This record gives sequence, structure tokens and C-alpha cells, in this order.
Amino acid sequence: MNRCALAVLVCLLFASISFAQQSAADAPASREDIEKYLDMMHARDLAVSTMNAMTKQMHQMIHAQLEKQPNLPPDFEARMDQSMDDMIKEFPVDEMIQAMVPAYQRHLTKGDVEALTAFYSTPTGQKVLKEMPAMTADAMQSASGVIQKMMAKMQERLQSEMAELQKGSEGNSKPQSSPN
Repeated sequence: MNRCALAVLVCLLFASISFAQQSAADAPASREDIEKYLDMMHARDLAVSTMNAMTKQMHQMIHAQLEKQPNLPPDFEARMDQSMDDMIKEFPVDEMIQAMVPAYQRHLTKGDVEALTAFYSTPTGQKVLKEMPAMTADAMQSASGVIQKMMAKMQERLQSEMAELQKGSEGNSKPQSSPN
């Protein structure tokens, strides 16, 4: 009877250890887990690189738009570019990253963070991290024409709908006759 009780006790012990390990992986990621993950991902450097790549694209888009505006002062584009560059330099990257931590915590478990960390520690994961800014810039360049077409369609539609509303409101606003 003692051996049977001991065997049951050992089985329960191993089962509880296994359950505890499974529960730990399924536990929500802590703030520290996410911060370590974001540090390992070089999130700050990635954000800065991505913003720099986006800035180049935005300069090109501004240039294209300003070419359509002939009545602007000659230095307007340079002032716009400088203003945008200043905004990017002042962007609170660290504050943004800290604000994102709770979102990561809501969606990732401790086990998820451990698996992601393991992947990004591999040569392929490191390559993805290294290439991410260039991939983002290339993707934005590729998508800019599609976005510009969509924005033009949206602008046309908005103008058309506003014109229709104005026509309708002009038709409904009849002059009131004054009582005699």
C-alpha cells in the first residue's frame, strides 16, 4: 500500500510540474517580457529606420503634389521638407514603444514571446530584422501609386457628394413669403 501511495504521489507531482510548465507558457506576458522582446527586436532602431525611410517617400510625395501648385513661394518645398524632418526628429519613439507594450501583453502569452524571441535569435530572424526597414521602404514605394489613386478617387467622390448635398440644400431652401 505504501508503494502504491508513493507511486500515486510521484505521478501527481510530475503531473503538477507538467501542468505548471504548461500554465506558465499560457500565462499572459509581463511588461518585462514584452520590453525584453522589443529590445531584442531592436524596436527603437527599427522604428527610427522605418520613419527615415517613410520620410524619403513623403518628401517625394510632397514634391509631386507641389509641382501641381504653381503659385507657391520658391522655398516652400524646402520649408515643408524641413518641417517634416523636424517633426520626425522630435517623434517620441520611446514613449510610443512604452504605449504599445499593453497591446502586446493583451495578444501574446509568455510562451508566444519565448517562441518569437527564439525565432528572432536565429539567422533568418536576424535577417528579417535587418531587412525590415528596406522592405518597408520598398513596399511603401510600390504601394504609393495605389494609395495616390485611391486618395484621388476618395477626393473626387467626396467633392461629388458635397456638390450633390449643396444642390439638394439649395433646392430645399425656398424663399419664405412674408405675411401680408
